[in-house]
Amino acid sequence: MPPIECSKPDEHAAPSRLARRRLLLAGLTCAAAPATLAVGPARAPRPLPWSGLPAALRSVVARAGLPASSIGLHVHEVEGKSPPLATLNAERPYQLASTAKVVTALAALDLLGPHYRWRTYAFVRGQLTRGRLLGDLLIVGGGDAGLRSADVRAWFSRMQAQGLQEVWGDIVLDRYAFRLREEDHARTPPPAPDRPHHVRPDALTLDEGVLQLTVHSGARGRPQVGLTPPLAGLPVRNEVRMGGGCVVWAQAASGPQGRTQLAVRGQWSAGCGTREISLAPLAHDEYTVRAVEGLWREAGGRLRGRVLDKRQPDRTMLMPMGPDGQPQLPFSVNLSEPLPQIIREINKTSDNMAARNLMLSLVQGFPMRPATLAEARERVAAWLRMQGLQGDDIALENGSGLSRAERGKPRAMVQLLRHAWAHRQAQAFIDSLPVAGVDGTLAHRMTQGRATGAAFLKTGTLLDTRALAGYVLASSGRMYAVAALVNHPEAQRATPTLDAVIEWVARHG
Repeated sequence: MPPIECSKPDEHAAPSRLARRRLLLAGLTCAAAPATLAVGPARAPRPLPWSGLPAALRSVVARAGLPASSIGLHVHEVEGKSPPLATLNAERPYQLASTAKVVTALAALDLLGPHYRWRTYAFVRGQLTRGRLLGDLLIVGGGDAGLRSADVRAWFSRMQAQGLQEVWGDIVLDRYAFRLREEDHARTPPPAPDRPHHVRPDALTLDEGVLQLTVHSGARGRPQVGLTPPLAGLPVRNEVRMGGGCVVWAQAASGPQGRTQLAVRGQWSAGCGTREISLAPLAHDEYTVRAVEGLWREAGGRLRGRVLDKRQPDRTMLMPMGPDGQPQLPFSVNLSEPLPQIIREINKTSDNMAARNLMLSLVQGFPMRPATLAEARERVAAWLRMQGLQGDDIALENGSGLSRAERGKPRAMVQLLRHAWAHRQAQAFIDSLPVAGVDGTLAHRMTQGRATGAAFLKTGTLLDTRALAGYVLASSGRMYAVAALVNHPEAQRATPTLDAVIEWVARHG
């Protein structure tokens, strides 16, 4: 049937009664005619938002009560060429939150290898005679985010056993290995005393800058406080009152002559018992300076000078030059755990600082040449391209997920996980992931059901993000790679839905 032609009447003509009637009939016909008759071929209908989900899974996802556009999901068997089991907005980029650590860990295992360790170096800068160093002891950080007070105390004891009991000069702390700028942290939350997980990356960190404050009811019920590690030269003002609950906090405050004090305040009842509280009340560098001096003395060492923080290195290579003009060999080296243990700690506990340090460690030539964040980002981007991903598939800024600029498409995350499944270090990566209902950040989720003990997933949480990424072993014996990402101001409502999706995959995959 040819299209009906509807022409506009001549506005200046004076039509007859018959002509007016014909025009009226023609107008009614044009108004009633379907638009497709006049405009040519019809557009293809848009797919429904849930069309990539099995019917039984649609109601599970819809239960969150959030817009379909706020949810990204992709589920694909790790092997074979079968189509995805489920997909929703798989090509839309979402904030990754801590599932970004999946990318950091996989890149590190591939680029650094399973035997990689962080190293912290000690150099004697002077003559060592009869246990006395007539000069400075230089401590050079190599990015070890897992360096703890107990490790440093044991290391200092080993140095003393090697013949170094007294430093007549200073202990100098050197952060040569990372060259960071304030703008590198522009899109991440600032550190705060009550948010130790926001501590920034540091080449020479101790306890990640986090102080362990022990509180208990002492004699006659008076609250007592203790610090781990000991912080040299930092008076502690105990202002914790008896009764009123079990709440304590600490804050650095100015004391007599402007000296810094640590004021501990709160309420502590006799029934509170003994508790350990993690706080970050001091700037990271001040914490490390005070802790190193306290630990050196606690280990039995003597120090005539001070502990100094050297923020700006005066050389272009990690090893300082010796008196002969050649690079000096270290007096002692402290090694971190091997990389599989490092990423296990990162993923099980969602350790932000360790993930950020690890991404910086990916820079070629590190730590013999210092790492910058720009170089680390480019190294990760190049590695992602080697995995077959496109430039807009996944973007990492610092490797932890704290930055909202770290985004990824569900399909791309699953593609990366499928590729990793065949990697020679696959088992080390899988072992690092929290297990549903068993450990890590999933210890209290999915505790009863088919997914319990069968889902290995990195979690991700920001105020407006909830995420899961990893593997699910289905009752069929098939293993699936999964990425489930939710970005919405009320994303917390989606947590039960994400768990239900994983349970559905475990039962029906």
